[in-house]
Amino acid sequence: MSKSIMREKAKEFAKKTVFMCREMKSHHKESVLINQLLRSGTSIGANIHEAQYAQGTKDFISKLEIAQKECYETEYWLELLFETNCLDESLYLSARNDCGAIRRMLISSITTIKSKQNTDNR
Repeated sequence: MSKSIMREKAKEFAKKTVFMCREMKSHHKESVLINQLLRSGTSIGANIHEAQYAQGTKDFISKLEIAQKECYETEYWLELLFETNCLDESLYLSARNDCGAIRRMLISSITTIKSKQNTDNR
């Protein structure tokens, strides 16, 4: 299996999300919000990982697009938890930046694959 920077960053982000959620749960009662962040934050990497076993280009793109949507959702939960004082600013900014970097990689990858697919279909 080849190394994928995006896959590695997504896995690191998932681990960071697990630790961050564990810490928040020990101090706050907003467990529903924290669980939402845990689900979406770990789903990003799971979908990127699953994409490597896609059944074709369309399936591959679909998995990456799902991961991209999970990035947007994760950014929402991070913002909400920060604005409700469950997450301190430094952790929020760090996680938001990491998530944004993964999202930009996903957008770039999806755009490149779709462009190549359009070129091949001509």
